[in-house]
Amino acid sequence: MGLLDGILGRGRPVRPDLDRLFGLPAAALTLQAGTGFAPAGAASVCFAAVEGGAFARLKEDVRDLLDVAVTAGPEEGPEKGPDDDGDAAPGAYPVTYASDAYGYTWLTVRRPAEDLISLVNDLHAVHSLLEEAGFGANLLCSLTAFRAPATGPEADRHRARDLALVYLCKRGTFYPFAPLADGAEARDNALELQVRGLLKGELAMEGDLERWFPLWGAPGLGPG
Repeated sequence: MGLLDGILGRGRPVRPDLDRLFGLPAAALTLQAGTGFAPAGAASVCFAAVEGGAFARLKEDVRDLLDVAVTAGPEEGPEKGPDDDGDAAPGAYPVTYASDAYGYTWLTVRRPAEDLISLVNDLHAVHSLLEEAGFGANLLCSLTAFRAPATGPEADRHRARDLALVYLCKRGTFYPFAPLADGAEARDNALELQVRGLLKGELAMEGDLERWFPLWGAPGLGPG
């Protein structure tokens, strides 16, 4: 079974229980108390690329659903927002689209860091929209980003500065992904195991460690 087979859960089809996403705000309180990682105000959904008119309509549907400005990733060129100049209208929170090296699309939603409940609602709405539009089979995973405080022991360059709680759409489970702060493709396995222990009573944690796939360069992690 390949990496993408594992993320997709091929061979073990499970209808996603999207309501599990609503456990994230309570889990975030436990996570912050136990590790110092707080919501970073970003969440992303990863799905197999959709081309042509269907993809364009999907973007418009997301804009209408979330009532925010949709902006293009650097490889897509400018796209107009509600104020018709490509920028987010006052008070709007942008949705961005980007493609990764495997050709998959990342849809990223941003909100103020303290408004995790609204961010999770957005994440659930995007998942639901993709399902209702017939793209459920294209969904791979989603992530919710967290960040350690700028001071204290987590500021050590050998510790992870960013952390994601990744939701495997086809399995209905979560796992932590903690890339190290120095930019190398390495992760803080000890922190990931600590997070699993902290959250196992609040989220459906993925028990198979081989499915804890790294998501290097995923939108929503790191500055920006």
